Amino acid sequence: MVRAILLDIGGVLIGLNLSGCIHAFRSILGFERITELLDPCHQKGIYGDLEAGVLTPGHFRELILAESRPGCVPADIDRAMEALLVKEMDPRTVAAVLDLRTRYPLYLVSNNNPISMGHIREVFRQNGLGPGTFRGEFISSEMKMLKPSEAFYREVVQRVGFPAGELLFVDDNAANVEGARAVGMEARLFVPGTDLGALLADC
Repeated sequence: MVRAILLDIGGVLIGLNLSGCIHAFRSILGFERITELLDPCHQKGIYGDLEAGVLTPGHFRELILAESRPGCVPADIDRAMEALLVKEMDPRTVAAVLDLRTRYPLYLVSNNNPISMGHIREVFRQNGLGPGTFRGEFISSEMKMLKPSEAFYREVVQRVGFPAGELLFVDDNAANVEGARAVGMEARLFVPGTDLGALLADC
Protein backbone atom coordinates (compact mmCIF):
# COMPACT_ATOMS: atom_id res chain seq x y z
CA MET A 1 0.00 0.00 0.00
CA VAL A 2 1.38 3.40 -0.99
CA ARG A 3 1.35 5.89 1.88
CA ALA A 4 3.44 8.71 0.39
CA ILE A 5 4.59 9.78 -3.08
CA LEU A 6 8.03 11.22 -3.77
CA LEU A 7 8.60 13.22 -6.96
CA ASP A 8 11.74 14.29 -8.76
CA ILE A 9 11.65 17.90 -9.96
CA GLY A 10 13.60 18.45 -13.19
CA GLY A 11 12.21 16.36 -16.03
CA VAL A 12 9.21 15.17 -14.00
CA LEU A 13 7.48 18.24 -12.56
CA ILE A 14 9.32 20.98 -14.45
CA GLY A 15 10.70 20.69 -17.96
CA LEU A 16 14.39 21.38 -18.56
CA ASN A 17 15.86 23.55 -21.32
CA LEU A 18 19.54 22.61 -21.51
CA SER A 19 20.19 24.46 -24.76
CA GLY A 20 18.60 27.62 -23.35
CA CYS A 21 20.76 27.41 -20.24
CA ILE A 22 23.93 26.88 -22.28
CA HIS A 23 23.05 29.87 -24.42
CA ALA A 24 22.38 31.98 -21.30
CA PHE A 25 25.74 31.15 -19.70
CA ARG A 26 27.54 32.04 -22.91
CA SER A 27 25.57 35.17 -23.84
CA ILE A 28 25.09 36.65 -20.37
CA LEU A 29 28.39 35.66 -18.79
CA GLY A 30 30.70 34.68 -21.62
CA PHE A 31 31.21 31.43 -19.69
CA GLU A 32 32.10 28.91 -22.40
CA ARG A 33 32.75 25.80 -20.28
CA ILE A 34 29.11 25.31 -19.33
CA THR A 35 28.78 22.23 -21.58
CA GLU A 36 31.43 20.54 -19.42
CA LEU A 37 29.28 21.07 -16.32
CA LEU A 38 25.66 20.77 -17.40
CA ASP A 39 23.88 17.41 -17.62
CA PRO A 40 20.17 16.46 -17.70
CA CYS A 41 20.45 14.31 -14.56
CA HIS A 42 23.79 14.64 -12.79
CA GLN A 43 25.71 17.90 -13.02
CA LYS A 44 29.50 17.76 -13.23
CA GLY A 45 32.52 19.63 -11.91
CA ILE A 46 31.79 22.69 -9.79
CA TYR A 47 28.08 22.52 -10.72
CA GLY A 48 27.99 18.97 -9.35
CA ASP A 49 29.86 20.12 -6.24
CA LEU A 50 27.18 22.79 -5.69
CA GLU A 51 24.46 20.14 -5.87
CA ALA A 52 26.39 17.82 -3.56
CA GLY A 53 26.66 20.57 -0.96
CA VAL A 54 30.47 20.69 -1.32
CA LEU A 55 30.39 24.29 -2.56
CA THR A 56 28.29 27.08 -1.11
CA PRO A 57 26.33 29.23 -3.57
CA GLY A 58 28.71 32.10 -2.86
CA HIS A 59 31.82 30.06 -3.63
CA PHE A 60 30.20 28.62 -6.76
CA ARG A 61 29.40 32.12 -8.01
CA GLU A 62 32.98 33.24 -7.35
CA LEU A 63 34.36 30.37 -9.43
CA ILE A 64 31.97 31.09 -12.32
CA LEU A 65 32.73 34.82 -12.25
CA ALA A 66 36.47 34.08 -12.36
CA GLU A 67 35.94 32.62 -15.85
CA SER A 68 33.25 35.06 -16.99
CA ARG A 69 33.30 38.31 -18.92
CA PRO A 70 34.60 41.31 -16.90
CA GLY A 71 31.79 43.28 -15.27
CA CYS A 72 29.51 40.30 -14.65
CA VAL A 73 27.88 40.05 -11.23
CA PRO A 74 26.40 37.20 -9.14
CA ALA A 75 22.86 38.04 -10.29
CA ASP A 76 23.93 37.26 -13.86
CA ILE A 77 24.79 33.71 -12.80
CA ASP A 78 21.41 33.27 -11.14
CA ARG A 79 19.71 34.51 -14.30
CA ALA A 80 21.67 32.08 -16.46
CA MET A 81 20.81 29.18 -14.15
CA GLU A 82 17.14 30.13 -14.22
CA ALA A 83 17.17 29.60 -17.99
CA LEU A 84 17.42 25.85 -17.37
CA LEU A 85 13.79 25.75 -16.22
CA VAL A 86 10.73 25.69 -18.47
CA LYS A 87 8.50 28.07 -16.54
CA GLU A 88 5.17 26.91 -17.93
CA MET A 89 4.41 23.54 -16.37
CA ASP A 90 2.40 20.90 -18.22
CA PRO A 91 -1.23 21.43 -17.09
CA ARG A 92 -1.60 17.65 -16.79
CA THR A 93 1.26 17.60 -14.31
CA VAL A 94 -0.24 20.39 -12.23
CA ALA A 95 -3.62 18.64 -12.22
CA ALA A 96 -2.03 15.34 -11.19
CA VAL A 97 -0.14 16.96 -8.30
CA LEU A 98 -3.22 18.78 -7.04
CA ASP A 99 -5.22 15.55 -7.17
CA LEU A 100 -2.56 13.38 -5.52
CA ARG A 101 -1.99 15.82 -2.67
CA THR A 102 -5.60 15.34 -1.54
CA ARG A 103 -4.84 11.65 -0.95
CA TYR A 104 -1.14 11.38 -0.15
CA PRO A 105 1.62 13.41 1.41
CA LEU A 106 3.87 14.51 -1.46
CA TYR A 107 7.62 15.06 -1.19
CA LEU A 108 10.19 16.56 -3.54
CA VAL A 109 13.33 14.48 -4.07
CA SER A 110 15.98 16.09 -6.24
CA ASN A 111 19.66 16.50 -7.03
CA ASN A 112 19.55 20.27 -6.80
CA ASN A 113 21.05 23.42 -5.32
CA PRO A 114 19.91 26.49 -3.34
CA ILE A 115 20.10 28.88 -6.29
CA SER A 116 17.88 26.78 -8.54
CA MET A 117 15.48 25.88 -5.72
CA GLY A 118 14.59 29.56 -5.37
CA HIS A 119 13.67 29.67 -9.05
CA ILE A 120 11.81 26.35 -8.79
CA ARG A 121 9.59 27.55 -5.95
CA GLU A 122 8.66 30.58 -8.05
CA VAL A 123 7.77 28.34 -11.02
CA PHE A 124 5.58 26.26 -8.72
CA ARG A 125 3.88 29.39 -7.39
CA GLN A 126 3.24 30.75 -10.88
CA ASN A 127 1.61 27.46 -11.85
CA GLY A 128 -0.69 27.24 -8.84
CA LEU A 129 1.38 24.98 -6.58
CA GLY A 130 1.72 26.96 -3.38
CA PRO A 131 3.97 26.38 -0.36
CA GLY A 132 1.59 23.81 1.17
CA THR A 133 1.55 21.54 -1.87
CA PHE A 134 4.50 19.39 -0.76
CA ARG A 135 4.94 17.96 2.71
CA GLY A 136 8.72 18.20 2.53
CA GLU A 137 11.84 18.38 0.38
CA PHE A 138 14.88 16.14 0.10
CA ILE A 139 17.44 18.20 -1.80
CA SER A 140 20.93 16.85 -2.44
CA SER A 141 22.78 20.05 -1.52
CA GLU A 142 21.08 20.08 1.89
CA MET A 143 21.54 16.35 2.49
CA LYS A 144 25.21 16.46 1.35
CA MET A 145 24.64 13.37 -0.81
CA LEU A 146 23.33 12.62 -4.29
CA LYS A 147 20.91 10.27 -5.97
CA PRO A 148 21.23 7.42 -6.84
CA SER A 149 23.29 6.47 -3.75
CA GLU A 150 21.62 4.03 -1.39
CA ALA A 151 22.62 6.31 1.50
CA PHE A 152 20.52 9.10 -0.03
CA TYR A 153 17.40 6.93 -0.32
CA ARG A 154 17.83 5.34 3.10
CA GLU A 155 17.98 8.81 4.63
CA VAL A 156 14.81 9.79 2.75
CA VAL A 157 12.98 6.68 4.01
CA GLN A 158 14.06 7.40 7.58
CA ARG A 159 12.93 11.01 7.46
CA VAL A 160 9.56 10.29 5.83
CA GLY A 161 8.86 7.75 8.54
CA PHE A 162 7.08 5.04 6.54
CA PRO A 163 8.58 1.67 5.53
CA ALA A 164 10.40 1.82 2.18
CA GLY A 165 7.84 -0.50 0.58
CA GLU A 166 5.09 2.03 1.29
CA LEU A 167 6.82 4.85 -0.59
CA LEU A 168 6.37 5.46 -4.32
CA PHE A 169 9.14 7.38 -6.08
CA VAL A 170 8.94 8.88 -9.60
CA ASP A 171 12.04 9.95 -11.54
CA ASP A 172 12.96 10.41 -15.20
CA ASN A 173 16.39 8.77 -14.81
CA ALA A 174 16.65 4.96 -14.82
CA ALA A 175 19.67 4.92 -12.48
CA ASN A 176 17.77 6.98 -9.91
CA VAL A 177 14.77 4.66 -10.17
CA GLU A 178 16.97 1.59 -9.65
CA GLY A 179 18.66 3.24 -6.68
CA ALA A 180 15.30 3.70 -4.99
CA ARG A 181 14.28 0.13 -5.74
CA ALA A 182 17.53 -1.12 -4.22
CA VAL A 183 16.40 0.08 -0.79
CA GLY A 184 12.91 -1.40 -1.19
CA MET A 185 10.94 1.58 -2.46
CA GLU A 186 8.42 1.26 -5.24
CA ALA A 187 9.72 3.39 -8.10
CA ARG A 188 8.48 4.28 -11.56
CA LEU A 189 10.29 5.76 -14.53
CA PHE A 190 8.70 8.89 -15.98
CA VAL A 191 9.20 9.79 -19.63
CA PRO A 192 9.40 13.59 -20.00
CA GLY A 193 6.49 14.97 -21.98
CA THR A 194 4.09 12.19 -21.00
CA ASP A 195 1.18 12.31 -18.55
CA LEU A 196 2.19 12.04 -14.89
CA GLY A 197 -1.41 11.40 -13.93
CA ALA A 198 -1.62 8.41 -16.27
CA LEU A 199 1.59 6.95 -14.80
CA LEU A 200 0.06 7.17 -11.33
CA ALA A 201 -3.52 6.39 -12.32
CA ASP A 202 -3.64 3.32 -10.10
CA CYS A 203 -2.79 5.31 -6.97
